[in-house]
Amino acid sequence: MRPAAIIAVFALVWLAVSGSFTIPNLVLGIVAGALSLLLIRGHIQPDGRRIRPLKLLSLVVLFIKELALSAFKVAVLVASPKMVLKPGIFAFPLKVDRDFEITLLANLITLTPGTLSVDVSEDRKVLYVHALDCSDPVGARRDIANGFEKKILEAFR
Repeated sequence: MRPAAIIAVFALVWLAVSGSFTIPNLVLGIVAGALSLLLIRGHIQPDGRRIRPLKLLSLVVLFIKELALSAFKVAVLVASPKMVLKPGIFAFPLKVDRDFEITLLANLITLTPGTLSVDVSEDRKVLYVHALDCSDPVGARRDIANGFEKKILEAFR
């Protein structure tokens, strides 16, 4: 993404977060975005991979769907008279290999009710995930691999 586009995105995010859509606030967002980009420019190393906007939108839609389904499942579990839970931690083998992709996957998992990313192995090949109901770890691994991880790979490669 070009620096001007990144600064524009930063400015739009600033406007949305601040809730003030005025010209001075837009200028402040542009200046803050430019300064932010200036500060991190030495740490960004382009690797030639592109972002596919429609695939990224598909990832966002999947996250919203999973968020709603998981919230409902957790609510049902908590509201039931007998909470029959089998919490546990399982290892999820990673296909994503870039720090950004691993972080995004871990955050999507953590933001989904009932699951929490615990740790990443030293070699960055395994993500450890805590699940509120870990009665089927194989199914949970399959759901993550065919859901979030697949969409991340599609969107950012």
